[in-house]
Amino acid sequence: MTKNYFEIKRAGINTTFQDQGRNNLYHIGIPFSGAMDNRNYLLVNKLTGNKLDNPAIEFAYQGPLLKYYGNKISVAITGDVNFKIKRNEIIIDGKCYQTFNIQNGDELDIISTNKSVYGYLGIGGQIDLKYQWASCSTNTKANIGANNGKKLEENQKINISKINENLNNYKLDYINTKIENIRIIKGTNFDYFSEKGKKIFLEKEFTVSKLSDRMGMRLEGPKIENIVNTNIKSEGLIKGVIQVPADGNPIIMLSDHGTIGGYPKLGVVISADYDKLVQLTPGSKIKFKEVELSDAETLFKLYELETQNLISRI
Repeated sequence: MTKNYFEIKRAGINTTFQDQGRNNLYHIGIPFSGAMDNRNYLLVNKLTGNKLDNPAIEFAYQGPLLKYYGNKISVAITGDVNFKIKRNEIIIDGKCYQTFNIQNGDELDIISTNKSVYGYLGIGGQIDLKYQWASCSTNTKANIGANNGKKLEENQKINISKINENLNNYKLDYINTKIENIRIIKGTNFDYFSEKGKKIFLEKEFTVSKLSDRMGMRLEGPKIENIVNTNIKSEGLIKGVIQVPADGNPIIMLSDHGTIGGYPKLGVVISADYDKLVQLTPGSKIKFKEVELSDAETLFKLYELETQNLISRI
């Protein structure tokens, strides 16, 4: 029986296995995790003929260089990514949101993302992975998930236990759009901040810091003044919540965030804008816009409808 696997020639940056994450474990300190950009994660599974909750490979900035051994298999990449397929001496230019069938000896070189952070590699079949709490999502800070909770490394093998029978050539015309403002609802400690601080938050521009990862996004800019208390009793956190520590620089909690925190919570990024938020590179500018909770709910329903529409077009 032929063994089907990818050999990692170059691991890339922050290359991990991700799926839709872990539910209902906050009470024991286990965060949700999962793919940072959920829409692109779902699309890459649809393009490769997988179930929508199949594991995919997430990478940041630079992806892996992989050599394939085995029977023909389909792959796809979503996001805004430069990649090439090398077949013998032939170089095939890759296109995102399109299925490619690769064969024994082919090399897949995921070179870089374009003015964005995350990309996704889908493989048409079942990757041989161990699940933890019903998910393979990798949280490298906590060593939870597939690959013993670690990033993928050079010379590792990605074993495929089953290849999808149908090698379809799917394609989706889709362009990742940028967003002018990140919409938020008020946080539970909004009134801890001065009127000047609130005005700065909602009217001034902030810059994404280099000190950002899957846990959180630090922002730099005008300081936001707290007039009550810069440290509070630790409370539960959610993805997208914006905490402001004593230095006045906001931190947005992302997918691998801690489950509790003791900084005042100024706002929460609405779920409809989260995918676009996480794709902002260091140095990008952010402006916030407040919306009501009812508007946030409506916008999320629209986001889900748009996502399902894209999936149905594949």
